[in-house]
Amino acid sequence: MQPGGRERGAVTVEMVVLMPVLLATLFGGIQAGVVFHARHIAIAAAQEGARTAAAYQASLPDGISAATTLASDWGGQNLAGIHVTGHRTTTRVEITVQAAAVSLLPGISWPIEQSATLPVERLE
Repeated sequence: MQPGGRERGAVTVEMVVLMPVLLATLFGGIQAGVVFHARHIAIAAAQEGARTAAAYQASLPDGISAATTLASDWGGQNLAGIHVTGHRTTTRVEITVQAAAVSLLPGISWPIEQSATLPVERLE
């Protein structure tokens, strides 16, 4: 039995309407995972840099170097434009990692900024 004249092509129209929504949901989920992973790498790099810079007789450049190395090694193609800054006083050290997560859609940028602060180790 053949469908009536008014129902011909209904499945095609439904797919044309539904496929963009499904693809947007799929790529949105994948992009969210990529951004979450990039943030995790950035905070891990900031924490490692802060740990290094807060160590006894360490310096701020040591922490910045450690954070940059870790972000570059672990970030691979997930992080672009990695920039690490820091600030150290006699009691505290703060390391900030700034980068951009890779985007599945061209022209869209996902900026990432994560910081870690620790007390400086010292003898009293």
